[in-house]
Amino acid sequence: MNSQYSHRVYLDHAATTPVRTEVSSVVSETMDSFYGNPSSIYREGQDAKRLLEESRDSVANFLNATGSEIYFTSCGTESDNWAIKGVALNHFGQKMHIITSSVEHHAVLHSCKSLEKIGYEITYLPVDSFGLVNPEDLKRAIRENTALVSIMMANNEIGTIQPVKELCAIAKEKGALFHTDAVQAAGAIPIDVRDLGVDLLSVSGHKVYAPKGVGALYVRRGVKLSNLLDGGAQEHNRRAGTENLPYICGFAKALSLAAEEMSDYSLRISDIRDELIQSVLDRIPHVRLNGHPEKRLPGNVNFSFEFIEGESLLLMLDHHGFSCSSGSACTSGSLDPSHVLLAIGLPHEIAHGSLRISIGRDNTKEQVLGIVPVLEKVANRLREMSPLYEDYVNRRETTYEICEKCLNETDMKK
Repeated sequence: MNSQYSHRVYLDHAATTPVRTEVSSVVSETMDSFYGNPSSIYREGQDAKRLLEESRDSVANFLNATGSEIYFTSCGTESDNWAIKGVALNHFGQKMHIITSSVEHHAVLHSCKSLEKIGYEITYLPVDSFGLVNPEDLKRAIRENTALVSIMMANNEIGTIQPVKELCAIAKEKGALFHTDAVQAAGAIPIDVRDLGVDLLSVSGHKVYAPKGVGALYVRRGVKLSNLLDGGAQEHNRRAGTENLPYICGFAKALSLAAEEMSDYSLRISDIRDELIQSVLDRIPHVRLNGHPEKRLPGNVNFSFEFIEGESLLLMLDHHGFSCSSGSACTSGSLDPSHVLLAIGLPHEIAHGSLRISIGRDNTKEQVLGIVPVLEKVANRLREMSPLYEDYVNRRETTYEICEKCLNETDMKK
């Protein structure tokens, strides 16, 4: 990592990851030695074409797909847009219904919103207090005219892992295609498109220690979808634009390394995650863990701190050298509370006090656990300035207590 940040502890790997040295070496070598256009027929172009197809096969191997089913894109957002809009436009006038969940990434939700403007009906499935989609809800929602079901593999904010295989089977019974956004899952948990049965799957480079600006969409052989970009014949006539060969080669290298290290990575990071969760809950009062306690990504931790504004928490942690977030990096400039936290039943007051810590491969246990005493100090300081906390101390029932009662009652009913 850049020396200017050597004194800091980076804990926002769900937003983006640093590029691995092995990956940057591949990117640099490709830029220097393979500068030809893969679409050209002379030697430089054909050498570039060979590297492109080797990378395609490598990414396919990571997903247990075939090379002809992998299409390179610029990012996960493009892959999500292409999957959803491509299927919708291909079925336009025939199957005009799409199902997704209320906790999807905005790349999925906003794609669906755009389709509503041209006549598509979108069903947004609810989730439980852990952020899980109930397969029975999908069974009730799916119809004969459902073109696509899009449910993410793992949530980018609270880390909850969805039962994609079960949900996909339900979609197939009704003849609907199934897409999953696996951007957060890639490199953290195993992904086997054959076992899952999915038709389309999105991945992104900068979440797996590759550069920003590269991603991929898996499209099962035989699945038809309209092109999102028109132009040249690149990517087997399905995605126009000269391929970003250096970044594609780096992306393939990053996924290859992730596959080799996944078992050890998951075990080590999960242990650190669990110790962090327990330490925070033991030492700091009025803190809620968001997301499923077990079915969650190895490196994801998401807390809600009562009586505290998340933005103030982040700024003070930044001052102490810790880089974290309050949720999705794509909405960090918004003053609105997380749609994911609202969807799992948190009221605005508690959702505003969220903190996401996402642990990466280079973090040590000492670094991660070092945030606990700082969090305790910062939380105490912010609560001293909070009129809501003063009400609580003076035994006046606050909005927070009322909200907690509602959440507990809801959990008991479920």
